[in-house]
Amino acid sequence: MEAVSYSVLRKNLKHYLQQVNDDATTLLVTNRDDVDDTAVLMSKRDYDSMTETLRIMSNPALMDKIRRGQEQITAGKTKQHELIEPND
Repeated sequence: MEAVSYSVLRKNLKHYLQQVNDDATTLLVTNRDDVDDTAVLMSKRDYDSMTETLRIMSNPALMDKIRRGQEQITAGKTKQHELIEPND
């Protein structure tokens, strides 16, 4: 994770916003005066993905279904079929 000071971020905001969106990187924004006053900048797409992953992982019933599906795949108890189009 790259770190940048608040003042450098402010001067180059457009560049850093493009960087986190184009490269899917996160950026640590630091404040020289207050070590506790730091933040992480990330794209909305990455933030949405992270929160959805946390939501899924915190749902025991859903995680159980995922584990059972993985076990079925490992045991070879799956079938491949063509996708059905909704309008067909």
